[in-house]
Amino acid sequence: MQQLIRINLKDNVAVAVSSLKKGEVVKSNEMQIIISEDIGAGQKVAVASIAKSADVIKYGFPIGLATCDIAKGEWVHTHNVKSRLGDLLDYQYKPNFDIGKQEVPQKFSGYKRSNGKVGIRNEVWIIPTVGCVNAIAKLIEDKAQQFLSPQVDGIFSYSHPNGCSQLGDDHLFTQKILSGLINHPNAGAVLVLGLGCENNQIADLKKVLGEYDEKRVKFLVCQEYEDEVSAALEIMKELCTYASQFTREVCTADKLVVGLKCGGSDGFSGITANPLVGQFSNRLTDQGGTSILTEVPEMFGAETLLMNRCISKDTFTKTVNLINDFKKYFMRYGEKVNENPSPGNKAGGITTLEDKSLGCVQKGGTAPVTDVLSYGDRVQKRGLNLLMAPGNDLVASTALAAAGANLILFTTGRGTPFGCPVPTVKIASNSQLASRKAGWIDFDAGKLLSGMDMQSISNEFFAFILEIADGSKKAKSESLDKRDLAIFKDGVTL
Repeated sequence: MQQLIRINLKDNVAVAVSSLKKGEVVKSNEMQIIISEDIGAGQKVAVASIAKSADVIKYGFPIGLATCDIAKGEWVHTHNVKSRLGDLLDYQYKPNFDIGKQEVPQKFSGYKRSNGKVGIRNEVWIIPTVGCVNAIAKLIEDKAQQFLSPQVDGIFSYSHPNGCSQLGDDHLFTQKILSGLINHPNAGAVLVLGLGCENNQIADLKKVLGEYDEKRVKFLVCQEYEDEVSAALEIMKELCTYASQFTREVCTADKLVVGLKCGGSDGFSGITANPLVGQFSNRLTDQGGTSILTEVPEMFGAETLLMNRCISKDTFTKTVNLINDFKKYFMRYGEKVNENPSPGNKAGGITTLEDKSLGCVQKGGTAPVTDVLSYGDRVQKRGLNLLMAPGNDLVASTALAAAGANLILFTTGRGTPFGCPVPTVKIASNSQLASRKAGWIDFDAGKLLSGMDMQSISNEFFAFILEIADGSKKAKSESLDKRDLAIFKDGVTL
């Protein structure tokens, strides 16, 4: 097994595959390097001398500036590198992409819905309009288990703190996210549970929701009933009967919508798990399917790679606005644009936001960007979409689900048990994590560090995800019943 990975021949740093000791002699692309200090796995090593104020290069691009002279063999991290990010930038559209080869879509068993969408689960959901009825929604969920049938994969309620005392965009954000979930094809039927006095009135929510199947979606306002739980159970019985009519049918991968997310990244994420997911995204879009990349702050420093893959000038302009509008959001609150990565990222070997971003965007593969979605929007175009959402795991994953993602591919180098309203598949960047947290991790991309080639593991991974899609396997997050719902907030709460 190689000791150092130099990702691009332009790089003046390489990543340590395992811990290195002071005085140890290692090779990187035929170069001999004497390690000058103890360096942990996933951390960066200078493979050439780097002068003060010179670019530190990784992935073939600058990830920051050296804050002092760095000698060959030294550890390269936050103590001697700083970010280059800060200001709003002007961008020029320089198209640089290839249209992927068209592949015959592979098949899986899914649930065909009347609107032409396909679900990978057939669940009954209870969606509160407002946080005040969260406890009642959970009580209804518990009591409604008596109506569960072999055709229904589960009955779940989703708690959130919003729906009242919100103004402007925050109020609309809540309505859009809830509407996306109400319309989600993984739900065979939905009960929308209101209180009655909240800002998010059901009549107003319906305007954002748009057309819906009245047999599939029912509404109940708790204040209008003496015994709201009994009334809700009558509706739940009806909804479970409706959902039970659906059975799995042969579907093709062009109907799949997959969200792309990372959390708790480490120095290996951009070498193993993220490129693997990028290969999946390429293959899915080549088959006519859809993938959605989000975490806008983790595009900063790598945004031009996405901009130049935009399918049109209009899509490019929307991507520029996506990036600069999110930078303005930081600036409105007096925060630094480069206030990232997290402590866990740094402990894992990620130094600057550029370092993190260049690894992060690899989840989007190399496919052209076909559309850009605002927060709460639902996907309309096939291919690779960009979605406005922050890097926060819960908020971003909820946004992906509301946009229509059937499942989420979640890469991690640190590990997390979290899941959102759709199956959240965890892909470990290193085998140690996959082994240590086997109850959380679904797939080990760390095998790439042990010599397994990308094509073989990519084939294995694509087949594995189709098994998740057709119900042959469940994501660990489903077994743990981790179904968190978090909604973005950017304003006054009354």
